[in-house]
Amino acid sequence: MSPMPSNGGRAAGRGSALIAVLWLVAALSAIAFTVASSVHSEVGRVSNSTDGLKAYYLATGAIERALLYLQWGPAYRNPDGTSRYYDGGPIMRFEFPTGRALVEMIPETSKLNVNSALPEELNALVLALGAGPERAREITLGIVDWRTPQLDPSAALSIAGTSSFLPRHASFQEIEELLLVNGMTPELFYGTYERDPQGALVRRHGLADCLSVYGSPGGLDANTADPAVLAAVGIPPDAISAIVQLRQVGPIRMEALSALGQGVPAMGRLGVASGTIFTVRATAQGRLADGTPSDARRSVAVMLKLLDRAKSSEPYHVLRWYDNVWVE
Repeated sequence: MSPMPSNGGRAAGRGSALIAVLWLVAALSAIAFTVASSVHSEVGRVSNSTDGLKAYYLATGAIERALLYLQWGPAYRNPDGTSRYYDGGPIMRFEFPTGRALVEMIPETSKLNVNSALPEELNALVLALGAGPERAREITLGIVDWRTPQLDPSAALSIAGTSSFLPRHASFQEIEELLLVNGMTPELFYGTYERDPQGALVRRHGLADCLSVYGSPGGLDANTADPAVLAAVGIPPDAISAIVQLRQVGPIRMEALSALGQGVPAMGRLGVASGTIFTVRATAQGRLADGTPSDARRSVAVMLKLLDRAKSSEPYHVLRWYDNVWVE
């Protein structure tokens, strides 16, 4: 007859089983935690994607409404003579049941024409956007060389850089071609952030905000021209500050612009005409179920040319559509 196991042996067996059970519970808990964390992350990502998609359609709808307001502006007036829908200002704000949107009307007359701007204006513009003198000179030479039909010996330095793209010696067809010019950087083209004297990050615009293939060869729109563009055409800093302050009150009228321009010859370059080619840019933000604004924002834009209704059945012609644009 075999001997009965001692109490110590039975206790050791129970202890081993308990340890195994504890290890199994810990492993299952780790698996459950990992699965829960993954599910939570996926739910959050789907929620963010949904909010972003809603904001995208809100922005698209805001552009459609802005284009209608742009067409209705001259025809529908309030009793005091002001437009019921669009007063010519650079900003429209819309409230929707599911969110809100801000629409910017950016005429191409607020930008310098990259194909006709004077070299000294281009150089001053690049300097105003934060480039050093050597880089500004290199970029200016590159732009002039690119758009000059025949190679000018005095601009030969512009092809001595590191770019593998030789100048076309023809007009710029798209503003993005500036990225191929020697000395150009993404920060100078698209803009970047820099710190102000208080240490806060502030937006510094880029050449894409200041130059255009459809830009104005002469007068610039005082309501929307970038301060760097104003500086490039010779407007002094105190006058630029006054213009920016006037914009914050409302659209600048010709009377105020004339009074501001007394004694400043460069102010003759400014006007309040918006031209026929616009970039309409909308930034939308949806609302959550509890009514609070969503963190997700989307921006879309369209470049269009307004047509003469007496000559065309269509109110405008779309030149470019930007499905996802960066907005500060």
